[in-house]
Amino acid sequence: MKNALKITALAMLLASCSSKPAEEVSAPKMASVTQFDLDQMNVSWIRENDGAHLMPARMFVGADSALIDSLGVADGVPSAMSAYLVRLNGKNILFDTGNGGERGKVAARLDTLGVPPTAIDYLFITHFHGDHIGGMLNGDNVVYPNAQVYVNQAEYDAWMSDTANVQAITTMQKYQSQLHLFSIGDALPEGVQGIEAYGHTPGHTVYQCGKLLVVGDLMHGAALQLFNPEICASFDADKPKCIESRKRILKYADDNGLVVAGMHMPMIIRMPAEK
Repeated sequence: MKNALKITALAMLLASCSSKPAEEVSAPKMASVTQFDLDQMNVSWIRENDGAHLMPARMFVGADSALIDSLGVADGVPSAMSAYLVRLNGKNILFDTGNGGERGKVAARLDTLGVPPTAIDYLFITHFHGDHIGGMLNGDNVVYPNAQVYVNQAEYDAWMSDTANVQAITTMQKYQSQLHLFSIGDALPEGVQGIEAYGHTPGHTVYQCGKLLVVGDLMHGAALQLFNPEICASFDADKPKCIESRKRILKYADDNGLVVAGMHMPMIIRMPAEK
């Protein structure tokens, strides 16, 4: 990425404590939902945090104190807890479901958009951590009964092979009749593409929908990681693979002028294409 891109995007990130979206995709807000139009689709960024959400800087491996101080994030790195709704071709497409339980707000905020959970047609899961699949169940009940659920086979196999992963196993069992396992390169509904971004978890998957790139947990602290992709969160399972994925995906987004939306990014960033 060019220096001009770095300066522009960094300025956006450092303004992110107010959860202000990037200027290119700015739109009216209600509560913790930001909506904008992109190509032929409407995108809703749904946040579970009502105000600023900070992650302790100590949770990032390889971030020295000089870098942390230079970015002004010693008191915490701006982050978020998010899911994304895309309305396209008359279909409601949800990417991840948030925490669920007492912390879960995605389903309720879908209601405020006039899209109750029963109206979700497709649900794409980036990975099986609880803050991404926790909202799929309310107690023992399925929250998205009419959604066709898409999960990368690699992620599914890794989690189902360990009986300690009770939440993931129980959730997938509840959705068994709606579940579709895919491999990278398979055709998915409404032109969605699954892109390998392994490392955070064994089958962590990024999704592209038109010019929107939903990057899941590719970055937990974008103020640190966007321009220092070798920095990992302490809970990234395979850090070398995570670094490779982050570099590759960010280059892909920059080369293709994509809008990058992450579940823990405090804003949405448009990456200009190389001319």
